[in-house]
Amino acid sequence: MAKADAGKKRASLKTRRPPVGASPGTLIADPAARRSELRLTLISPQKYKTIDNASIDDLNAHCEKWPVVWLDCTGLANIPLIEEIGRIFNLHPLALEDVVNTGQRPKVDFFEDHAFVVMRMIDDVTSHRYEQIALFFGGNFVVTFQEREGDPFDPVRKRIASAMPNRLRSRGADYLAYALIDAIVDSYFPPIEAASELVDGIEDEMLNKPHKDQMRQLHELRRDAGVLKGVLWPMRDTLATLIRNDVTFVKAETKIFFNDTLDHSLRLIELVENQRDMLTGLIEMHVSLTQARTNDVISYLTIVSVIFMPLTFLVGVWGMNFDPGSSPWNMPELKAYYGYPAAILFMAVVAVGLILFFKWKKWL
Repeated sequence: MAKADAGKKRASLKTRRPPVGASPGTLIADPAARRSELRLTLISPQKYKTIDNASIDDLNAHCEKWPVVWLDCTGLANIPLIEEIGRIFNLHPLALEDVVNTGQRPKVDFFEDHAFVVMRMIDDVTSHRYEQIALFFGGNFVVTFQEREGDPFDPVRKRIASAMPNRLRSRGADYLAYALIDAIVDSYFPPIEAASELVDGIEDEMLNKPHKDQMRQLHELRRDAGVLKGVLWPMRDTLATLIRNDVTFVKAETKIFFNDTLDHSLRLIELVENQRDMLTGLIEMHVSLTQARTNDVISYLTIVSVIFMPLTFLVGVWGMNFDPGSSPWNMPELKAYYGYPAAILFMAVVAVGLILFFKWKKWL
């Protein structure tokens, strides 16, 4: 989670669905979907090859010649292309429907010769932008579908391109699928840690001087934490399902790595829940501090009013229109030579006396 902006739009996880009554497996592109582009990565223990802006012909020409094939489709506007990819890799049509109807809940489905995994990833940390990532993997292939450019897979690509021998080029498609899923899960750590630092900073500011902007920031961060919690819980269930199911295209040694990713997801959930609890506490503390500050202001104003009440009374009495010449009882003080300074001094003594009394009672 990055720093909340006042004009930031709420993260939307709504699912776009085909029309009511449409046949199951019907693929309908979103009008706002990006243009589809293919990136083909061919992997063997000794070498690799990447084809940018690949075509179906490239796929047909190389698919059977390499031990592992990773096809990355960015943009979901080209429905015929997606259907052709499904035909080549024998992908289930209901799974392809979930690919184009973005906003699905994270899940995993197992078919006869491949698995289908849906996750949500943060493809832009600075703008806090989520998107759906759909991943198919089988015996010798991995196919990923992204809504738009931007993903956390660059470390995986660099490991594939490394000159040194590594597991990604020798362990098969299930291990490549693990590496991609692990990259998605680990990409949540930086924004969550950044949000934690921001929360700590707001707490320090709030203890020194609370102000209304802090409340807005706290509510936005708490909303973001709620969105993250809604993503991470089903992601945890997805990883647990990948580990529990016994399918031939997920090797036992790969499940050990999936279990490590599951631990990462549990750690993320703990961080988000702790952060959400802390934000709730800070919101309550902000309300309490604001109320305490208001009470302090009211207390000071009350004390000032109490100090001036007897002074106002004295001024009101001495300001009455008496005639000391008509009667000795008509305030003879009015003609005293030092009457004015004596009155001011007396009122000052009254005010100071009240202040000392309030301090003695610990009201000040």
